[in-house]
Amino acid sequence: MKVYTKTGDKGTTALFGGTRVPKDHIRIESYGTIDELNSWIGLIRDQDINAHYKEILIEIQDRLFTAGAILATPPDKETLKNGKPRLNIPKISEADIELLENEIDAMEGGLPQMTHFVLPGGHFTVSYCHIARCVCRRSERLSVHLSHEEPVDERVIKYLNRLSDYLFTLARKLSADLHAEEVKWIPRKD
Repeated sequence: MKVYTKTGDKGTTALFGGTRVPKDHIRIESYGTIDELNSWIGLIRDQDINAHYKEILIEIQDRLFTAGAILATPPDKETLKNGKPRLNIPKISEADIELLENEIDAMEGGLPQMTHFVLPGGHFTVSYCHIARCVCRRSERLSVHLSHEEPVDERVIKYLNRLSDYLFTLARKLSADLHAEEVKWIPRKD
C-alpha cells in the first residue's frame, strides 16, 4: 500500500464508504482535529510521567482512533449492504466515559481545591496537557457543529467533553507531581 494515492490532489478526500468531500468539510475538520489531539496526547505520553498515566493515555489514544473512525463515516454509510456495521470496532461506551471520570476523581482527591483560574504553564509537560486540552475543546466544538448538520454519536461528543476535563485535571496533577508552580490568574484591578 502506497502512502500517496494522488486522489486528493484536487482538494477532496474520501470518507469511509467512498463518499468524496472537500478537504475543508466540517466532517474532515472534526476527525482531523481528533487526529491532532491524538498526536499531542502521544507527546504527553512520551514525557517522564507516572506509568499509570501513560497506560490511561494509551487507552485514550485508542478511543480517539475510534472517535475519528466514527466521525469519518457518514450516517448513510454506517451500515453495509449486507446489514452489518461498516466499522467492525467497539464504539465509544459509557464505560470509556466513566474511566475518565474515575481518573479525574482519583487525581482530584490529592489536589488542593481550586479557588482561582489556573494559567497554563509551569512545566513543559503541564503545558503539553493544556495544549491538548485546548485542541480537545476545539474537536468537541467541531463535532457539535457537525451534529447540527448530520447525526453524530452523542457519546463521541460526551467523551470529548470529559476528556478535556481529564486533561485539565492531569495538568494540575502533573504540576503537583513535578513540583511545578501552578500560577493562579487573578484579575487586574484598574
